[in-house]
Amino acid sequence: MSATQNGHAHDGSNGDMLLAPISKRFSDIPSAIDIPVQGDQEDEAVEIDLEDLVDDPTELCTLFENERAARTYWMTVSLAYAKQNKVDHAIEMLNRGGNAMQDSNLKEKLSIMTCLCWMYLRKSREAPRVPPEGALLSDAKTKDYYLQLATSSLNDASRISPAFPPLFLARGVLQLLKASLQAPSKAPGTGHIEQDKADLLRSALKAFDQASKVSHGKNMLALLGRARALFGLGNYKESLEAYQSALRKMPDLVDPDPRIGIGCCYWQLRHKEDAKQAWERALEINPESKTANILLGLYYLDASSRLPTGSPEWTVLFKKAMTDYTQKSFKLDKNQPLTCSTFAGYLLHTKNSKNFDAANLLANRAIQYTDVNAIASDGWYLLARKEHLDGNAETAADYYRRADEARGGLERGYLPAKFGVAQLSVLNNDLGEAKLRLEKIIQSANKNERSYEALVLLGTLYAEEVFANQYATSKEDKSAEMRKAIEYLECARTAWRDPKKHLSPDPAILLNLARLYESDHPDKALECLLQVEQLELDQVPETAYPTGVEDETAVRNALRQELPPQLLNNIGCFYSQAEKHDLASQMFEAALGSCMRIVEKHDDDMDTDALVTTISFNLGRSYESQGLTDQAVEVYEKLVARHDDYIDAKARLAYIKLRKNPNKEGPDAVAQLQQENSSDLDVRALYGWYLGRVSSRKKSGNVSDDPEFRHYKHTLQNHDKHDRYALVGMGNLIMMAAREMRRETESEKKERSEQYGRAVEFFDKALQLDPKNAYAAQGIAIALVEDKKDYKSALPIFLKVRETVKDPNVYINIGHIYAELRQFSKAIENYETALSKEGRANDPGILACLGRTWLNRGRHERSLDAYKTALSYAKKALEVSPDQAHFKFNVAFVQIQQVQHIMNVPEAQRSLADLEEASEGLEAAILALDEIAAHPQPPYPKTDLEQRANMARNTQRKQLGRQIESQREYEEKNKEKLAAALELRQAELRRREEERQKALAQERERQEKIRKEREEIAARDRELAEQRAEEEKARQEAEMTTDSETGEKVKRKRKAKARPSGEAKPKSRPRRKKANADGDEDESEEERQPKKRRKLASKKESTKYKSAEIVVDSSDEDDDALERAERAMDNHRSPASDADGASKADYDETRMDVDNTAGQDDDEDEDEEVATSRAPTKRSRRGGRILDDSDEDEDEGGVANAEVNADSDADDAPAGADTSMADAADEDED
Repeated sequence: MSATQNGHAHDGSNGDMLLAPISKRFSDIPSAIDIPVQGDQEDEAVEIDLEDLVDDPTELCTLFENERAARTYWMTVSLAYAKQNKVDHAIEMLNRGGNAMQDSNLKEKLSIMTCLCWMYLRKSREAPRVPPEGALLSDAKTKDYYLQLATSSLNDASRISPAFPPLFLARGVLQLLKASLQAPSKAPGTGHIEQDKADLLRSALKAFDQASKVSHGKNMLALLGRARALFGLGNYKESLEAYQSALRKMPDLVDPDPRIGIGCCYWQLRHKEDAKQAWERALEINPESKTANILLGLYYLDASSRLPTGSPEWTVLFKKAMTDYTQKSFKLDKNQPLTCSTFAGYLLHTKNSKNFDAANLLANRAIQYTDVNAIASDGWYLLARKEHLDGNAETAADYYRRADEARGGLERGYLPAKFGVAQLSVLNNDLGEAKLRLEKIIQSANKNERSYEALVLLGTLYAEEVFANQYATSKEDKSAEMRKAIEYLECARTAWRDPKKHLSPDPAILLNLARLYESDHPDKALECLLQVEQLELDQVPETAYPTGVEDETAVRNALRQELPPQLLNNIGCFYSQAEKHDLASQMFEAALGSCMRIVEKHDDDMDTDALVTTISFNLGRSYESQGLTDQAVEVYEKLVARHDDYIDAKARLAYIKLRKNPNKEGPDAVAQLQQENSSDLDVRALYGWYLGRVSSRKKSGNVSDDPEFRHYKHTLQNHDKHDRYALVGMGNLIMMAAREMRRETESEKKERSEQYGRAVEFFDKALQLDPKNAYAAQGIAIALVEDKKDYKSALPIFLKVRETVKDPNVYINIGHIYAELRQFSKAIENYETALSKEGRANDPGILACLGRTWLNRGRHERSLDAYKTALSYAKKALEVSPDQAHFKFNVAFVQIQQVQHIMNVPEAQRSLADLEEASEGLEAAILALDEIAAHPQPPYPKTDLEQRANMARNTQRKQLGRQIESQREYEEKNKEKLAAALELRQAELRRREEERQKALAQERERQEKIRKEREEIAARDRELAEQRAEEEKARQEAEMTTDSETGEKVKRKRKAKARPSGEAKPKSRPRRKKANADGDEDESEEERQPKKRRKLASKKESTKYKSAEIVVDSSDEDDDALERAERAMDNHRSPASDADGASKADYDETRMDVDNTAGQDDDEDEDEEVATSRAPTKRSRRGGRILDDSDEDEDEGGVANAEVNADSDADDAPAGADTSMADAADEDED
């Protein structure tokens, strides 16, 4: 194929013609040939026009046979046919020619047979891979058919002469084509090659090496074949080197073009830009190269795949790939397999059914004519997609299977084909098979490389399985499926944050995650919904934005009306669950606005009435939670006006009336609601709650006579035996009755325990119906504590209930358990949490519990402060309820306990003030106990109270008085010692503080000194660098002169130094540049002086630059004096200079290195540092370092590093229960 016409190509500018490489294939075929024939004249011949050959070569064959034409004529005409792509005629000519030469020299026949082998190889490239549809396998002329003929021809030729050079090349190409038809490897992992294919490629490699050896490395086709074999073996680096070697040896080689192979190697080595440059160069040389065009098209398709689909950049790249390159390649060759598969993929991408037939044709063409397994796999996959889109599941599954097997199948295979089969399984409702296939896809890849589509589909399947189970009649444990669904969907969600994948967030994934998180993690569910909201807001067109509104919150609220109302309602529900009722109200109001917008658009597909009803009710509940009762009533009344049978709204109205008017209007409303809707379970639950509030029960009465109990029993017997509210209510009533039962005798205890067991049965039944019923679980936990005293088993239940039930009583119960377990800190924490809840800030019961817990903690820890805290909480409870006698008793009891404790405290650990304060408390306790004993209804027997008061009055008062006197004497006696000890302690603290401040000041001073030194060193370095740059510039300018002929600036030549005859040439230093080979380098006039040898000694302030070193010049005769001077300088080197050098090294570590060229020039210039002014000389090439003092530099660097570390270290150096407390009395008295 010719690259250009007449070997020229237009550059496009000014009509200049530039030479370009052209194809040499068939270049030696003349335009015409004369065939000598027998006749009257000796030079008679028949002229054959090789550019216009006849379609039937029979006459030519007959002519050649009759005239006994030589081998050359047969082969020339055959090649002319091949040049015109009439390979079948060429093969016929060669077969007839070979038969005609049966009696001739075998070497003559050898060339024809070799040429015939090449023709069969060419036909193999053009033949289909598989038989055409409907054709018999035995009659089909496939690639394998022609390869067998080529093998036969090659074997026949090898029998004649196995060492015939063209046979090596033919054998290598034959092995390559056979290897391309081998089945792919099924072994897992990338890069593995099937053994049969590897053997064929190695045989091809050996054949190409033999061909190259025979030609002494001049056969470029053998070198290219070697590169191709290495590429097939996966040795891309060696293949690249072979292609580049061929291009260097023959730059004008364009057919075949090694640049194509170079680009493919670069692509496999992940150097895609280099691959692009190689293919662009191939296309520049040969604009009609179909291979270069399609490869560049694939490059731009790959580049577009890394951008968001639909973005402007993606559109530009995709259009360039398909229009500029793929389409052009298709026009050049409509049977090119890679082009056909690419175009078929584009046609299917449009999802236009009109293009499906064309895509089907192109995909079949790619499968038929390719000799690359991957392209065949693409063809089958495209056919599968087409059938998939047409709904032909069975045919699509077969094609997906073939596409997968064409790339190895099983552990290898083609991922999109495997995913397609999984999709078909979903369409066939075979979800188990789909999940199994998707699991294999995910498990076969690394965690960071797992298929995004497989993760999404598999996570969605597991999520749908969980959702279906939620609505099933018989529930199953789907916790494992939920975990998998969350894991896979979260992995897909994480992939959005990877900038390399260019994935856009998918609202469907977020909505599924929100549903999965709804029960156990409502905060995460809300996060997902808010992200969906933001995605929806980003899609709102600019025309919908409100005008004249600058507040971002107002703009956002206005835009929310453009969002789906279901989304806004769900977000509001989660806000309400999180007790963020103001945000919930905003969402519900926005959802109602969205519904109104839908109504205005007359969207009949959505039931807006049902949406408005549900959202309005939610809004009313949100108003109730915020205390906006009037607004809630207005919402409920509107709902009832629209739907008079909306019982939920009526129930809320009745409840609100009961709260506002508990005497007349409220009970009437509840009773009327119960009469009108006696079968509604929610109404019956409300009425049962109402009965529990208004009915008075006797503590020792029979629970069966309780109206609330009878109401719940009626509900279970006549309406729904599985009503959970009634079950929990009955359990609570039975447990309350058991709590009041007597437990003095064993029979009474047993009967009481049986009642608790009966209550637990109701709670357990409710939990069976609803495993997440927190109130039933809480009832079981209370029964465990009150009946079994099993605190450890009840605690985890309460902790789990705390996550669901937002009620202070849960925290109170947890506090009780921790107090019984003597974990006083946790008990106090939970009591304080309950106290912080709304409406419980001054709850006297919680305050009393805190006082009792602090009292027990004080006893346990023997802490006077804890007693004082307990007394403060007891007094707060009394302040809230001053009429309650038991709170007054608690205060007196704590005061007495505090007196008893402080009397046992050592004198050194208490003060006189503490004792006097305890004495005042004791007097107050005596008065309080007398008042409580005189109370008509004392909390404890009157005699017990009087005994406690008398003991405090007669015994504890006297004991405390003696303790006060003893404490007073102790403090007077040790007053001076205590004061002196205190003074010494304070003095020691002051001294330590002064030393610390002094050390800090010294450290700051040292750091400031180091900083200034470094700044000075940096300034000197900058000045020295500028000076060196100026000197270098001046030296270079001095070396330049003006050429008399051209007028350009050129380097001044040096004249050779004249030496007397017989004088030996002075030895050059090994570090100097050697003279030119022709010896014509001149020396300047100054160099006529004797050569000077220099030695370097470090200055006191050594620097990084070589110019900072002292240069001592001397003649050759003064070597000893020079060495003595150097040793003297080394001996007198001061410690100060070392320190400076260390600081300098420290600075150098933190600054950028100067250009190495400057450093080299410093070493190379011979007379750079001489004190006297000298003319600049030509630089010598650096053969090594001037001074080999690396050991000294390393030692200095080590000192510097040590100092830096020391500095850094220095920098871091400065751098409803019983709330009485009487139960503690017996322990105290014991």
